[in-house]
Amino acid sequence: MSSPLDTVFAALADPTRRSILTMLLEDDMAVTDVAEPFEMSLAAISKHLTILTRSGLIAQEKRGRVKWCKLQPDAMRSASVWMQGFGQFEPVNLDAFERFLETELAAPPADHPTD
Repeated sequence: MSSPLDTVFAALADPTRRSILTMLLEDDMAVTDVAEPFEMSLAAISKHLTILTRSGLIAQEKRGRVKWCKLQPDAMRSASVWMQGFGQFEPVNLDAFERFLETELAAPPADHPTD
């Protein structure tokens, strides 16, 4: 069983979900509007929204016949508190960090000559 902190970090690990959270910073959005900029099916977006909802990062509610998504920024508090335990951090560009990790993990291991 994972902790709420694990669930939040797992949700934040995906670039599509981070993009959705950024979009929701502006205002509540209908699910179809959330899906519009992505080149994936509505079913795939719904899976991302389910993960974000389960992590507590967003809430979904039905307004009439339309399902809306709303950012729940307090859900990130536990992650923020955890990271602050390591000292002051400069703002981190998570997309750049992800690209760095992909590059490092894809690079062949360096040969270290032995004496």
